Amino acid sequence: MILWVILSISLFGLWDSWQHYTGHASMFFGPAPATLSGRAGLSNDIPAAIAPAATAPTGAIPGAPDTSQATPGSVAKPSAPIQTVAIRTDLLGVDVSSLGAEIDRVELLKHRDTLDPEKNMVLLEKSAGRTYVAQSGLVGEAGLPSHHTEFTVLPGPTALSDGQDHLEVSFSAEGGGARLVKTFIFTRGSYEIGVRHQVTNLTDHPLDPKLYLQLVRDASKPEGTMRFYSPYYGPAEYSSSEKFQKISFEDIEKGKDKATLPRSSEDGWVAILQHYFAVVWIPKEGEKRSYLTEQIPGTPPTFRAAALMDLGVLAPNASVTNEAQLFVGPEEQRLLEKVAPGLDLVRDYGWTTILARPVFWLLENLQHVLGNWGAAIIMLTILIKLAFYPLSAASYRSMARMKNVAPRLKVIQERFKDDRAKMNQAMMELYKTEKINPAGGCLPVLVQIPVFISLYSVLSASVEMRGAPWIGWIHDLAAPDPFYILPAVMMASMFVQYKLNPAPPDPVQAKMMMVMPLVFGVTFFFFPAGLVLYWVVNNLLSIAQQWQITRMLGGGTAKT
Repeated sequence: MILWVILSISLFGLWDSWQHYTGHASMFFGPAPATLSGRAGLSNDIPAAIAPAATAPTGAIPGAPDTSQATPGSVAKPSAPIQTVAIRTDLLGVDVSSLGAEIDRVELLKHRDTLDPEKNMVLLEKSAGRTYVAQSGLVGEAGLPSHHTEFTVLPGPTALSDGQDHLEVSFSAEGGGARLVKTFIFTRGSYEIGVRHQVTNLTDHPLDPKLYLQLVRDASKPEGTMRFYSPYYGPAEYSSSEKFQKISFEDIEKGKDKATLPRSSEDGWVAILQHYFAVVWIPKEGEKRSYLTEQIPGTPPTFRAAALMDLGVLAPNASVTNEAQLFVGPEEQRLLEKVAPGLDLVRDYGWTTILARPVFWLLENLQHVLGNWGAAIIMLTILIKLAFYPLSAASYRSMARMKNVAPRLKVIQERFKDDRAKMNQAMMELYKTEKINPAGGCLPVLVQIPVFISLYSVLSASVEMRGAPWIGWIHDLAAPDPFYILPAVMMASMFVQYKLNPAPPDPVQAKMMMVMPLVFGVTFFFFPAGLVLYWVVNNLLSIAQQWQITRMLGGGTAKT
């Protein structure tokens, strides 16, 4: 029955995902994406200047404009050595390259690396084997400063000192008749980086520049991905009209994103997501922008998720300033809710959201009271057990009566062993007389399945659990037990439960039930320790409840 329930849920989830994939309405993913026909002409808003070049010059960032054949007045190749400005706050270590004033490395100082706990988590990085950067620049006129232009670092501090709450680091470049001053604004205790672009027209004629904010990443899978769980990583976009949408690298590669992107909006954000972490460009609300995603040719290929901002026509010697935010940090629920509308949706629980969100809310509040996520999981298990106590008690009473009548069932089986129909009829009459539900033992397990699945989603998706210790050897509730102690205890508890339950009439079924603790235990070796802790505590409480009910109904009470 358990396997049938799991199979049914899986088939339903697959069907719903297929509905969404083929453009039909979905129960969990919201309405089907609109087609491009409703946004005709928007693609013309995206200038060819940031379209991928067929081949990029040596040392160029994939997808940058090809400047190897630059014409007079266009972007010049850098003449000075590229500088890297290292900026440090209480939460972030940020490297900004003078080439394009792009952020090509971000180290999260409060989060440890998945594979090496001795190191900090590096989210953005540009190296020989990895490309994940945040870029911005101007397009619309030939030669305007872009992420392929050499910028000058303006004087000023690059570290947040004691007692200082804000830090500004500025870069300046000229080209195409315009000056672009890009200023990064850091705030103590924040993962948001303010990015101010000030554009000045240096010519004697009007300019019509556009500002692009983009994230460029290769499609390589993040290291340290959990077994039995494949979290989404790739671009995502949100607007009040289209809501939250994920656009996978595979969909971009196949051109399926063209059905929904580019799109025009006056709010929202564009992001690239990774398990537990997100990098998000958040333009200022009320400013017109278009969102786009595309594959950038190269080996290996990289992908772009961008927002294109219309700055308006600039008169000679006039200036315009654009303010945006770049979020680079963990997907903490309370933090995301404060940064931007809809940003909390990046922590996607999938089809389990309806249960996973309340489970996390309860866990988080218990943790605030108890001060430990492991203790919160134990208390959550107790509360769930209390909530379903009447149902489980009725089930255990039925199982206890079943155990008491087991000798009489044996007699019936022997008497009618050659006539299965009469044997089943006699057994059902006995169940009816003794008020026994033969399927009652499945009810406690069936009740736990939705909670178990939603808790698994919470543990797998919640960065708050990442690196959260419990006691002793459990240093990370979101990772498997390093010494497999909890899975061993779980196997032992399941075996005790098996002994407390009445033996199935079918010998083959009885042998299968005896093997189940071993099968489940081996599987749980690879599950998060917090999930195994929940199951162990639930088993121990079930054993205590079942033993007490069996003792109370012992001595032939089931016949009364």
